[in-house]
Amino acid sequence: MLTILYRGPLASCDYDCPYCPFAKRRDTPEQLRADRAALERFCAWVEGQDRELSILFTPWGEGLVRSWYRRALVTLSRLPQVRRVAIQTNLSCRTGWLADADRDAVALWCTYHPGQTPHDRFLTKATELTALGVRFSVGVVGLPEHLEAARRLRTELPDSVYLWVNAAEGHEYTDADAADWIGIDPLFAFSRHPHPTRGRACRTGDTVVSVDGDGTVRRCHFVPEELGNLYDGSFEQALRPRPCPLDVCDCHIGYVHAEQLPLYDVFAGGVLERIPSEAVWLPLASLGTPADGRR
Repeated sequence: MLTILYRGPLASCDYDCPYCPFAKRRDTPEQLRADRAALERFCAWVEGQDRELSILFTPWGEGLVRSWYRRALVTLSRLPQVRRVAIQTNLSCRTGWLADADRDAVALWCTYHPGQTPHDRFLTKATELTALGVRFSVGVVGLPEHLEAARRLRTELPDSVYLWVNAAEGHEYTDADAADWIGIDPLFAFSRHPHPTRGRACRTGDTVVSVDGDGTVRRCHFVPEELGNLYDGSFEQALRPRPCPLDVCDCHIGYVHAEQLPLYDVFAGGVLERIPSEAVWLPLASLGTPADGRR
C-alpha cells in the first residue's frame, strides 16, 4: 500500500491563529480555481490506480469550506482501492455532507482553536460526527492559555474520542507543564521533544510520499529533495527504504512514520487520522485525568 500526503496550493483559512506556522492569505479566484483543478487532477489519478492507497490531505489553509475538498473526500472514500482518506481540518464546515461518504474509509483530523470558535459550536460539530459514525480525532496546540479549554473539552467528549495535544513550536515544557498536558493526552510525551532522526530508518520515500499540486513527489513535507512526478510515473523508480537526512523531526505527520518509534502500533488502523488503536487508547482513557480535571 502507498500512503500519500497531498498538499495543493490552497492557503486561505477562515481562522487567523497567531501560533499557526502555515501561510495566511486570502486566495484570489484564480488561485482557488488552480487549487480546484490540481485536486481534481489528483483525484482522477487516484481513480485510475489499481494499488491500494491511503490519502491524507494536509492543506496550508482550511479545505472543507471548499466544495471540491468535500466532494473529493466523498468520491475517494467510495473507491475500492482507497483504504483511508482523511483531512486535517478546523471543523468549521457543516458536517451533513459526510452522510454520502463511506464511513469505513473517510476520517477527519480535527483541531480545536480556542479563541477562534466558541466551545459549544465546536463540541456540537464533534457530536454530529459521532452521530454520523465518522471516525475522527480532536486536538489542541499545547499553549498555557489553552489548558483550561482543553480540559473542558476532554471532559465533554466521549472517552472513545482521542484528544491529542501538539507541543507548541518553540515552547519549553517543564515536567509539571508536561504532566498537565499528559493528563489530557497520555501520548503527549511523543510530541514534547523533537525526535533525533538523522540516519535513522523512516517509511517516507518508500511506502509514504508527499505530493504537491503539480504532482511533484517528495519523501515528506519536510525534505525538499524531489523523487519525481506522480503523473508521469517517474517517482516509482525512486521508491525505496532510505534514512532520514534531517537532524530532528518535530511534526506528528513526519515522525509518525519513523521506524524508531512505536507509533504504527500505537495508531494501528488510524495512522493518518491520528486515532490510536482501541487496544492502546481505551485503557488509557479509562485512567481519567488528574484530580483537578477528572471526568
